Order: sequence, then C-alpha cells, then structure tokens
Amino acid sequence: MDATPLQLTPELVEDPVRGYADLRSRAGLGHAVLPGLDTPVRLITRYEDARAALIEPRLIRDRSAVPGGSDMPDPQAELLAQGIEGFPEEYLQYLSGHLALFDGDEHTRRRNPLTRAFTARRVSALRPFVERAARELIAGLAEREQADLLGEFAYPLSTAVICELVGVDAADQDRVCEWIRDFAYGDGSRITEGLAGIVEYTRDLVARRRAEPTDDLVSALLADGGMSDDEIVTVFFLLINTGITPPALFLAHGLLALLDHPEQLRRLHDEPELLARAVPELLRYVTLVRIGATLYATEDFEFAGSPLRKGEAVTVALFGANHDPTAFEGPERLDVSREFGRGDGHLAFGHGPHYCIGAALGRLVTGVVLDELLVRRQAPALAVDRADVRFGHWPGDGFHLLSLPVRL
Repeated sequence: MDATPLQLTPELVEDPVRGYADLRSRAGLGHAVLPGLDTPVRLITRYEDARAALIEPRLIRDRSAVPGGSDMPDPQAELLAQGIEGFPEEYLQYLSGHLALFDGDEHTRRRNPLTRAFTARRVSALRPFVERAARELIAGLAEREQADLLGEFAYPLSTAVICELVGVDAADQDRVCEWIRDFAYGDGSRITEGLAGIVEYTRDLVARRRAEPTDDLVSALLADGGMSDDEIVTVFFLLINTGITPPALFLAHGLLALLDHPEQLRRLHDEPELLARAVPELLRYVTLVRIGATLYATEDFEFAGSPLRKGEAVTVALFGANHDPTAFEGPERLDVSREFGRGDGHLAFGHGPHYCIGAALGRLVTGVVLDELLVRRQAPALAVDRADVRFGHWPGDGFHLLSLPVRL
C-alpha cells in the first residue's frame, strides 16, 4: 500500500477534475479513504481504467466468493454496517438483495426476470403519466412564492413514477408514497414504520396480482416465474433505493447545474432540439452515483499498472472518471450541445453486466422534466443566494443537495 492514502473529503469529491487530479497523476492505482469512512480502497479515477474494471471478471462484487476467503480491509463492510444499523432483523433480507452485490450466475438469475419485465414498451408507456405528474406538480408549486424543487418536486415525481411502474393501485399510491418517503428520504424518525408498511403492502400486492394480473411490473415478474415472492418484494426495495433517491437528487443537481450556467439554460430553452444531447451531458456532468460498488480481486494480478492482491478492495470513482480530461474535452464545462460517441459516452449508469436497468426510464424522466420545467416555461430562479444552497454528506459518496429553493 502506498504510504499516504488520499483522504477524500466532500470538498474534494465536489471538484471532480481537480479533486481527483493527484490520483489520476499516479502511475498505477492510488489508495484513498472515501468520505466518512476509515478503510482505504484502491480508487480508479481514469475513464478507460473504470470501463475496464467494470467488465473485468477477476473483480467481483460478492466478497464471500473470493476463493479461500479474504482478510483484506473491506470498506464495503464498514459502509453496509452504517446503512443497516437499527433495522429489524426480519426485514434485512429485503435490503441485502441489491443486484449490485451479486456476480455471475446468481446475478444473472436475479437480473434476467427484471430485465425481461423492464421492456422498452413498458418504459415508453410511462411517458404520458410522467408528463401529467410533472405538469401537476409544477402547476401546484407555481402558485407559491417559493418551492423546493428537490423535496416538493423531484422526490414526489420519482416516487410516483416507481409506484406506477410497479403497479401500486391508484387508491393506494398516497399511502405507499408516504411509507416510501418515511423509509427513503424522510427525517429518519419513521424509517422502520416505512419499511414495514412497504413490505406488508408489497406482499399483499404480489398475492393480488397472482390472482388477477394486470399490465404492471409485479404481474410481469410473476408471469416470468423466475423469482420467489420474497425476491419480488426485494425488487420493490431495489427500485425504491435506486429509482427514487438517486434520480430525484440527479434532477435537482442537474437543474442547479443549469442555473449555475445561465448561458446553457438559455440555449436549451431557445433550442429545445438540444434536449437529446443535454440529457447525457447532465448525466455525465452530475453523475449522482459518484462512487461505484466495491469490487474484490479474486486472485493476485496486475490491473491498470498496479499489482492487486487476492481479496483487495477496488472501487470506481464514476464522477471522477466522467470528468477525466483525457476522455472529455473541457470536462469541467457543462455543454448542452456536447456530442458523445457510441453508447452512452459516460459512466453515470455504469458499464457491463451491472449497467443500470432503469437507464431508459431515467433518460425519459429527465427529458420530460427539462422540457416541462425549462423549455415550455420560463426557467425557475434560485430563491436564496447560491452560497446558501444547502448540501449534506453521505458516507462513502460525498455531497448531495438537501433542498433546492426556487421561485417558479
């Protein structure tokens, strides 16, 4: 291990070009300590190295599958211990089934039914619902002197979309959305009540959809037959954890980025045909999931110019990779007309076997929001001084908005 692991503070993570410059300049892979943690990890910050790591079969997600086990330091264990502290034991199975933590055949078994159910047709069919929900939220907030685009727009919109996708009945959506808010993004005081409410409701929903299928995700998963009932409940939590908080925060951070670049905001408003380019550029520029899941070496081997030991922990700085000056011209510059090559051209949705299942839905929702909020009407304005916009910090991942007060 190099003598001085880089201590990544939230402030360093907030500056993806200069904050990672020291690690990028090293010949191999440097060691870093992620914000809020104590355990060092090999951190990949260069774009091409990151893409290679995400498809490297000798780097796996499940530490227990390292041949012979591992006694190497494990930042993921430290992070997970913080994340599940205080949860009732009977519900932990639904929180530990995250697809990001599985590899190979088990990952394929869990992912394939969801991939088959998450069709382009099903995602496309959500567009009218997303447009209607966004317009209704905007209309309500526009009547107010000030509104919070994170808490009162992005979170409710993301939650409503997931409820619609899964198949929560219209009469139940308000109640289920309350449980989701308590669990996923409330003040933490009712997190257990939210967790229990979601589990019991989803169990009941699975039973009802088995008896009377509809055109929703739960019915599709039951028809596929590749998942147990408990695994379908786990899918709902996967969608809550990955389909609500990260997209909501991305929308708020993306809108703030455009407010910080008024010339780009004006251009998008005047040239709505640029929406198709602006969405991937905002995904690259913001990269809400800034640090990827921890990977473990299954054997001793050399990667990106560094010898890795069996069981050693490696992770990808997705935010840093998406701002690598060798991969992007002027990566610190937001450019809504930026052209990308084949594929995404960025790593905001990951790469390889663990590529985000909800990427198409994320692109759809982002496009709708930019259209409804910035193109079809005058853009909102910050209701506070830029220096007074409040940020919080997550262990292992750095900074995120706490609110985005605007005038509509």
